[in-house]
Amino acid sequence: MSLKYSPLALAISMAMVSNVALSAEPETPEDAADLGKVKVTGQYSVNKVIDTATGLGLTIKETPQSVSVLTSQRIEDQGLETVIDTITNTIGVSHSSWDNVRNELQARGFKIENYQIDGIPMSWSLLGDSGETIADVSIYERVEFVRGSTGLLTGTGDPSASINLVRKKADSVEFNGHVSAAVGSWNHKEISTDLASGLSDDGTLRGRVIAKKVQGESYTDLFEQDTDVFYGVLEKDLSHSTLVRLGVSYQHDDPTAPVWGGLQAKFNNGNFTDWSRSTTSAADWTKWETSNTNVFTSLNHIFSNGWELTTNYNHMKYKADSKLLYMYDADGMSFDQTTGEGLTSWPYKSYGESEQQSIDAQLRGQITLLNTDADIVIGALYSEQESYADSYAPLTNAFLPVGNFYEWDGDFPQPQWSTDASRDRDIEVTNKGVYGATRLHIKDDLKVILGGRVTSWERKGDSYTDTGSYGDDNVFVPYFGVLYDLNDVHRAYASVTEIFKPQNNLDINDKLLDPVTGKTYEAGLKSGFFDGALQTSASVFRIEQDNLAVIDPINTHPDPTKDAYINAEGVTSEGFEIEAIGQPLDGLKVNAGYSQFEAKDAKNVKVNTNHPRKQLNLFATYNLVNTLPKLTLGGGVNWQDETSESDIVQEEFMLVNLMGRYAVNQDLDVQLNLNNVLDEKYYNYINASQVRYGSPANWKLNFKYKL
Repeated sequence: MSLKYSPLALAISMAMVSNVALSAEPETPEDAADLGKVKVTGQYSVNKVIDTATGLGLTIKETPQSVSVLTSQRIEDQGLETVIDTITNTIGVSHSSWDNVRNELQARGFKIENYQIDGIPMSWSLLGDSGETIADVSIYERVEFVRGSTGLLTGTGDPSASINLVRKKADSVEFNGHVSAAVGSWNHKEISTDLASGLSDDGTLRGRVIAKKVQGESYTDLFEQDTDVFYGVLEKDLSHSTLVRLGVSYQHDDPTAPVWGGLQAKFNNGNFTDWSRSTTSAADWTKWETSNTNVFTSLNHIFSNGWELTTNYNHMKYKADSKLLYMYDADGMSFDQTTGEGLTSWPYKSYGESEQQSIDAQLRGQITLLNTDADIVIGALYSEQESYADSYAPLTNAFLPVGNFYEWDGDFPQPQWSTDASRDRDIEVTNKGVYGATRLHIKDDLKVILGGRVTSWERKGDSYTDTGSYGDDNVFVPYFGVLYDLNDVHRAYASVTEIFKPQNNLDINDKLLDPVTGKTYEAGLKSGFFDGALQTSASVFRIEQDNLAVIDPINTHPDPTKDAYINAEGVTSEGFEIEAIGQPLDGLKVNAGYSQFEAKDAKNVKVNTNHPRKQLNLFATYNLVNTLPKLTLGGGVNWQDETSESDIVQEEFMLVNLMGRYAVNQDLDVQLNLNNVLDEKYYNYINASQVRYGSPANWKLNFKYKL
């Protein structure tokens, strides 16, 4: 692995992992034996188990990959609302907002195509067009990010990252909770509650309910938000060693006048546009209604020998109902800077549903293997997903000229829509996998993790331009990691992890190409100070993508309507990441990280340049413990370097955010969040011809009453 580092980067890395805190208390690796519990230390860091990477129930420090966690306390402090908000504030991952609903996610130069809920793999719809990426995070205890290949648990995908949303549990015997209300910029209003309690005298039956309502306008004209969130879960201790959980979550978004795509980036004379951030391309009749319902149940049993069995069932259903309007310069040479004319309208109406059912089982425990102690996990998963999308052609007012866009106010004729649907997507995806992993305690200071997954993945049907049935059976995905304790504070690690992605391209003999494979080589140093309250990490990585389909340069397909493809080398990504998170001092909570990478294809051309290569995230809060303990102040910055697509460039920019919270009494907190306080104007989406703007300066004032 060959990586180039600047002196500054090396200096920062050395500083973060230096021995300035050798007086800190060490983390005990064996703490992870408490497999069912998660202890939050310092409220920004987690020093108990996560299951996103290996399934072995390891701490972040014991996991030989780059891991970041946003706890519920940090989500509350920053006033984060959605999955996209957490991505914006996590190092090494980025997003591009195509419109009000769809978001493209990336890490290390590759798309993020899978996510998890409580460790169970789920699939995005097309760019999250059913609302997955704008899901509210108030129902989650934390959001975990594991960067690099994660094929051991997720199987298919790109070697980018996996996002795990960990639901809140009904773990309180006593009644507790809160109600809160908030107001903010653009007539933002929200009210929410989170209530938990024991439901039986002996505390063996417990429940929790979360509900939230959000309404408001936006910095873009016409757009109005209307969101409902509900989450309910019951937990029952069938015995001291058996727990059953049953729950449901629901989110419904019904916005007014959402946009579809971005604003025109250039005029026909080559000059760049510079729109007000309030400018919209939506009509007053456009809609993009989405809903998500997730019913789930799980059973956890700990046997007398300490082995633990967990089974899960999930039923996930998404719906999307849209009437949209897209504006574009049809020939790229018509949008006149003087008159504002030259844009064409493309109205679109669609309805779609996606339904996924999955069941999985996992068994883990400890044995003696090869004369050493070994932690073992074995698991299996079966998932079926069916989805369809219908579109309805406009019978009138199709592809009309927009007129003078400078005078656009959303008053535009809605078409009469056909009642006959055209099936744009109709697919079935089956995902089956079995996996196993072990952590071998070679010596007290040396651990080795070995694992692998055998996955079968099949897709049937057509989806827009992606047509045909294809898949792969019994693909083996290995996992290897080694960890070595340099001392009680610092742990070095290295790992080789993989993932694969089926493809439907054919060779000269009409045979499906082998799946695209992604392999991540990673090495780093993880340290835990102050009994795990402050955690630091520094890592370097190299990702190699192989078997990417390219047109066969030698053989021509005998059918002139087809192209013949061969497997070739794909994208290579190299970089490093450093992060510090936790509570180094009494009253001070901090999260700081920096990431940098280069991703190039086989021809040495940079890829996915519309996502940042360098990112710096910093956020901290300080409670005035000794002088004014009722007051907590905080702030942070999000910086990223230049991004571009074609000749559209977003220069590097920095967003500054501030917060303050005051405890009026032991029950009532008042919190003010100020975002983008310098009112930075920037693109949060660019392509070859369009742009979208990020949010200007805004505020939110929240009142939280603890019950």
